[in-house]
Amino acid sequence: MKRIRSRPRANLDVRAAELGFGLITIDGAPYWDESAYYAFTLDQIEQDLEAPSAELAEMALALVSLVVRDERRLARLGVPEHAWDLVRESWSRTDPSLYGRFDLAYDGQGPAKLLEYNADTPTALYEAAVFQWFWKEDLLAAGQLAPGTDQFNSIHEKLVARFAAIAGGRFLHLTAMADSDEDRLLVDYLADCARQAGMATHFVALGAIGLETGAAPFIPRFVDDERRQIDLLFKLYPWEWVFADSFGQAEPMRHVGFIEPAWKAILSNKGILPMLWDMEPGHPNLLPAFFEDDPRAGELGRSYARKPLHSREGANVTLYDGSRIVDREGGTYGAEGFIRQALAPIPNFDGNFATIGSWIVGDEACGIGIREDATPITKNTSRFVPHVIVG
Repeated sequence: MKRIRSRPRANLDVRAAELGFGLITIDGAPYWDESAYYAFTLDQIEQDLEAPSAELAEMALALVSLVVRDERRLARLGVPEHAWDLVRESWSRTDPSLYGRFDLAYDGQGPAKLLEYNADTPTALYEAAVFQWFWKEDLLAAGQLAPGTDQFNSIHEKLVARFAAIAGGRFLHLTAMADSDEDRLLVDYLADCARQAGMATHFVALGAIGLETGAAPFIPRFVDDERRQIDLLFKLYPWEWVFADSFGQAEPMRHVGFIEPAWKAILSNKGILPMLWDMEPGHPNLLPAFFEDDPRAGELGRSYARKPLHSREGANVTLYDGSRIVDREGGTYGAEGFIRQALAPIPNFDGNFATIGSWIVGDEACGIGIREDATPITKNTSRFVPHVIVG
């Protein structure tokens, strides 16, 4: 694994416009960064990233099968009691999952270590699936990469095939916060994947979803901004927020097919990190982790990552190394409780801390995206840097 300096494409802005990618910068700072790229050997990809990611995905599903049968574990994760039946029913029906992303610490030498699992609302998907692929193709065409240079990336093909497998031919609604450029980019991309799988789609802003009720025998239903019934919904909106909303307890929740399904509420929770460690202590791709109120948390000593159960983009994460705070992010999470996880060294390449996002579509590991920052915690502004396979 090497970080290699590279000459950005002269027509980058043109290519971004052609491909509908509007996140070259965020708040005036670079987000997409092709002034460098990461090069991996094929063994590093297949043995150190792809295979462990597939194994972690299997372990995560095994954990769900335990948690749904255990009210103590459900409560430990902060899943509200009113949602337990919804989560259990979703699992018992084997409601299918579309995608997820493992965030890994890996330096090219030792086993990749799981930092967290973004199982419900992972972003940076279009960048990984599409834009970095065209970057590689453009540099090959320009002679800036050696002939035969490849990339670990079948994300797009797997997404289209997965949509066809889980919902081919059905009408798909998609929703997100309408004023978020990042969220809308991801949702629009997934809508395109769904259409390639033969589905009709419609975007409805989250606030425009309505709940229609009436006297019996009328069956309550969710409707879109054109008053069409919502039967299948991709939601870029966390399950814990859904459960806290009055809509989250409405009768139609039991009759809508959700992508991601309700059982993903278990996996989109950093409480799975200590639960996975309890299930597979000493696993080479796991870090020791404990709930903060667990007496065993003291085994980590004074060097650990403190993470809230519900957090995204590094919010409210603090990294301690003895008496020194290595890095800290603010935010609004934490009331739900914290876990402590052994501190994983994030590889530092010339002042750039790199975290690998390993994408799972269905149950297949199918590609990676790399985020860089000047500090070890990956944030929503952390730069996306492409990668290649060189041998």
